Amino acid sequence: MDLPAPRPVLWPLRPLDSAGVSTSSDESRTLVTIAHAPLEQVTPEMLAWWFTHIPGDMRHAGTTWPRYLVWHPLDHISYEATTPGVIGPGTRLHITEALGRDPSMLLDLEVMIETVDSQSAVITKRILGSSLVQLENEFTRTNSGCRYVTHLTIGDTTTLGRLFLNRTAHQRAFPPAKLTAWIRHHIEEIGNLENFLPDLYRYHSDREP
Repeated sequence: MDLPAPRPVLWPLRPLDSAGVSTSSDESRTLVTIAHAPLEQVTPEMLAWWFTHIPGDMRHAGTTWPRYLVWHPLDHISYEATTPGVIGPGTRLHITEALGRDPSMLLDLEVMIETVDSQSAVITKRILGSSLVQLENEFTRTNSGCRYVTHLTIGDTTTLGRLFLNRTAHQRAFPPAKLTAWIRHHIEEIGNLENFLPDLYRYHSDREP
């Protein structure tokens, strides 16, 4: 597929070793935990706002871009809410990104927001009640910003998961090479938030009732 042109990268992307990453297996599931380096000047309230306001535009490098394309200026392709109304729990999303700008590492998922507040944001891909992929983002306030920990769970402990879906999740959604690429991508995109979110949040807070 044709990737959108890269956006200007105005800040260094966080390296893989800036975060603590652990991976384990449990009943045919894969569990990944990423403890990101602290996000300076980013508060849990900003993150709660962000995960309900990703669609939309923002100023970046002297022009206007979709916010999702700024969030990761190299890898992100599209982010669409496919259910009408205010974005929040129950909203369905279609997310597309090419990890490392490599079309062979295309991540194309339809997911649903399960939780979003000032403590966490959780999105899940479910099939017949079983979780194929769940991404849980946890936020904790610190003196200078917040601590951000990600939990990615591939597969489920349900009968359907153990018999069929977990294999599909590992072979199609997140085979080993794609999971490795996603971990690097995710560390970069979360680290990017401290470079634009505080100003974006203040700009909209000053204008919203």
